[in-house]
Amino acid sequence: MSRAPITKAGSERLRAELERLKSVDRPRIIAAIAEARAHGDLKENAEYHAAREQQSFTEGRIGQLEALLSTAEVIDVTQLNPGNRIVFGAIVDLEDEDSGVAVTYQIVGDLEADIKRQLIAVSSPIARALIGKSAGDSLEFTAPNGVKHYEIIAIRYE
Repeated sequence: MSRAPITKAGSERLRAELERLKSVDRPRIIAAIAEARAHGDLKENAEYHAAREQQSFTEGRIGQLEALLSTAEVIDVTQLNPGNRIVFGAIVDLEDEDSGVAVTYQIVGDLEADIKRQLIAVSSPIARALIGKSAGDSLEFTAPNGVKHYEIIAIRYE
């Protein structure tokens, strides 16, 4: 079984979520179930069914996080010495050669990818196109909305 790469920061975020689910959400849901049970008839008790559904979701997420973290390989990107090349964990400043729009992405593991936070999966088309390149290089990749052309402005590791 291969180990999925994850940045140290991504691992810490997932561990914090796991801790919150176990120490805050789980006890709150258990209390809500107990309170709803006290109201009597469970067949038509919407509060009870909602709390049980929330409990099911929370327990599923706890199991998922525990499994992901047990198989993840944490990589401290500050300890990497890639020279001036882009590797896993790089924060890359890009400029769209067609529109001139600047964007910044960090290449992270599939487990922690979140485009809203500019965290792109190492397996994504843009990350695969970036790996091995240096500042000043241009790249082309196929995105869902067509072919994109970017110039690499800067690379850093934090």
